[in-house]
Amino acid sequence: MIANPSGAFDIDGGGDILYSWQIESFCSSERKSMDMKNFSSERALKFTESVIRDMTRVCLKHRGVNLAQGFPDFPAPGEIKEAAVRAIQADLNQYAITWGTPALRQAIVDKFAWYNGLTLDPEKEITVCCGSTESMIASLMAIVNPGEEVIVFEPFYENYGPDTILCGANPRFITLHEPDWHFDEQELVRAFNNKTKAIVINTPNNPTGKVFSPEELQFIADLCLKWGTVAITDEIYEHILYDGARHVSIASLPGMRDQTITINSISKTYSLTGWRVGWAIASAQLSASIRKVHDFLTVGAAHPLQEGAATALRADPKYYHTLAEEYRERRDFLLRVLQDAGFLVYHPQGAYYIMTDVGHFGFADDVACAYYLVEKIGVATVPGSCFYSRPSLGATKVRFCFPKKMETLQQAAEKLKKFKLERKKK
Repeated sequence: MIANPSGAFDIDGGGDILYSWQIESFCSSERKSMDMKNFSSERALKFTESVIRDMTRVCLKHRGVNLAQGFPDFPAPGEIKEAAVRAIQADLNQYAITWGTPALRQAIVDKFAWYNGLTLDPEKEITVCCGSTESMIASLMAIVNPGEEVIVFEPFYENYGPDTILCGANPRFITLHEPDWHFDEQELVRAFNNKTKAIVINTPNNPTGKVFSPEELQFIADLCLKWGTVAITDEIYEHILYDGARHVSIASLPGMRDQTITINSISKTYSLTGWRVGWAIASAQLSASIRKVHDFLTVGAAHPLQEGAATALRADPKYYHTLAEEYRERRDFLLRVLQDAGFLVYHPQGAYYIMTDVGHFGFADDVACAYYLVEKIGVATVPGSCFYSRPSLGATKVRFCFPKKMETLQQAAEKLKKFKLERKKK
């Protein structure tokens, strides 16, 4: 901006003159223009922040009982925490090998062999990440090119939709139909094509509690083998099973070992959601790509917590039986409470969530119901629409979780009695 003898200003030296009384208006206009500019990427504008974690914040504001976000309110096993403390005291506090400490990778291999039925190479087929969340996005970014398609079953864990967007994929959603959450086989057949790079499977499933049967997994595997599609399977609830349900890893099916990425973590099985230690199991070729993406996303998971995780994976097999039985007790208790309060419930076969239908209560939609429950009743839930690509499919659904102390669930039960009474008045 150049001043001339008359007291006017040449804005860019090109002869266009503004007088001093016009300068303030000009600068104000420029500031407003800068303020109005949208610096968000197109990708980020295509999805919202986590509804689940937002409901936790709303719950804290209203001092409610949090049956929204799936984390335990009871202690993790003491020996696992002690192993992490020992690692810290031993000064294992610097970067570990990017794809995981040798102790943890070997523990993953050993456990996968006895529980999932496959022998792995700890040097080439394991990538330790910052939780299963990073394992999923790193895996998708490692294999998917922009414009390729990723099949996702819905209702889905809410990260899967944004994950496909962030890696430039076009998601294809296949609906799971209540009450048993089955999928239409012909609809799935039609979804596969030459652009189908991956299919995301979560079993046991969040939010439905569905455990995919061996027959369903074989049907999916056959389509993957036909079309050259990678199965990315999230198995973090593999030990939380009820009523005789059996967990099967699709990687263990004929032909699928080298065409599957199996994701898991210590978060749910060992009640360590805050440690953020997970992993992706894949062939050496797939792992090489995953490791590169992981390296530049986070470098690596916390070193001492990986040592604690290695201890967790060496737990006595009896631990897993006790885990499932304790969660079955919680499931059965909350099912009775919800049914008594008037909710239509869908019985989960696995994981620690209960999907319910609330359409008969007369709320405008699931969001209105969820906010009423947390603000007026004091129980936080998750509106079902956040688990669907088309919100209308979840407009009558609300999800509860039960990885809580029994006294916490009993507190929720007392609060839901108030909800029952209020419904009767209407």
